[in-house]
Amino acid sequence: MEKTIVLIDDERTIQATLTTVLQRKGYTVHIGSSAAQGIKKVAEIKPDLVLLDLGLPDADGLGVLREIKTAYPDMPVMILTANDSLANAIESIKIGAFHFLAKPYAVEELLSLCTRALEQRDLTRQTESLRQEKAQLQKRLKVAEEQLAPVAISRRMREVEQLIARVAPSDANILLTGESGVGKEVFARELHRLSERADGPMVKLNCSAFPANMIEAELFGYAKGAFTGAVMAFPGMLAEADHGTLFLDEITEMPVELQSRFLRVLQEREFRPLGTTKDIPVNFRLITACNRLPAHAVRDGLLRQDLYFRMKTFEIEIPPLRERREDIAKLTDTFLRRFSGQMKKPVPKFDSITMELLRVYAWPGNVRELQNAVEHALVLCNGPVLLPEFLPKEIQVPELATAAAISSPATSLALEDVERQAVVEALQKSGGNKKKAAEMLGIHRPTLYNKLRRLGLKA
Repeated sequence: MEKTIVLIDDERTIQATLTTVLQRKGYTVHIGSSAAQGIKKVAEIKPDLVLLDLGLPDADGLGVLREIKTAYPDMPVMILTANDSLANAIESIKIGAFHFLAKPYAVEELLSLCTRALEQRDLTRQTESLRQEKAQLQKRLKVAEEQLAPVAISRRMREVEQLIARVAPSDANILLTGESGVGKEVFARELHRLSERADGPMVKLNCSAFPANMIEAELFGYAKGAFTGAVMAFPGMLAEADHGTLFLDEITEMPVELQSRFLRVLQEREFRPLGTTKDIPVNFRLITACNRLPAHAVRDGLLRQDLYFRMKTFEIEIPPLRERREDIAKLTDTFLRRFSGQMKKPVPKFDSITMELLRVYAWPGNVRELQNAVEHALVLCNGPVLLPEFLPKEIQVPELATAAAISSPATSLALEDVERQAVVEALQKSGGNKKKAAEMLGIHRPTLYNKLRRLGLKA
């Protein structure tokens, strides 16, 4: 995309010369021969760069600069002037000029400065775009948090929820453990929401999502030029989490040598960005998470023991979904309503066999896998009822992994086996009480009697 430049200068020779030079470099040039014309051109075109002469016939060039920077703070303006007084140079830089270039100047120097100014403009735009994307993402996450608040129906999950409610108001460090996909981040956000820091930021760093050499820069931040590629300063996630919560996911993926530096931050409550010499005080609440047993991580050299003890004032284990099957129905309903809204579909009902398949499946991917399964089923559903065939194949027939097996005559038999298993399990858990068993299966008692007869089962 061509870059546009507005040249505000009343000298015809300068206009002609610079227009020719800049056009040869691929720039589109617009001329303003006075302050009024130049300001009007800037407002109409909103160029990528302004070249401004201070000696204009109808206004003071510094006043024009001030007006442009007030209206467009991120627009680079380069001063070109025959008056190279130090006072003018200082004042123009104070107002926000990108550079002050005294006439006569070398064309090569001017072009080099134009390139730098336009690169800075692109970087500013990219930063603003990323900032807007981050704001939109945070807004979507907030909606998702409201929809995906922890579901606590099972006894184990109620115990977890009660513990979280008790420890959240404190500033105690929390370590969340549990298999991948159990919802540790959901509980981390719940801890933040219930804490005294709820109005502050919650900053998340997934240590497994960055190369080892980048985690330090993301966490501690860096000064401009601290390393190759550091074209601008970055405050770092420690600074962003000040007076809020820092959530470090997959903490055992943090390099061990960096763990010792982070331990010092926890002890001293200050940190030093890369490429700087000054320590910065910081105040945050730490929540960490890992999907492996911390003791094993310490044993295997993946987690420093002193850091482990420092970050686990409270260690809270989130149980896998297969150990809290009572929560499946409520979670499924939550996901179903969420995705129905996103897809602008009516909320369908679950066929009884579909629900039973969800109840008896092992869920190696835990809550995340359940969420994906519900979305998968809803995409395929074209009516008011979610049928078993809309589920992912491994949930339809856990014993069979291939599509060929799914379409074979064994499918109906496998489904019947799953149904029989679900009914038997419900009867066992209810002590033979058919009313309770039916409630556990999410069906009416007459439907349970029909299933018992069809499956050849005796109460």
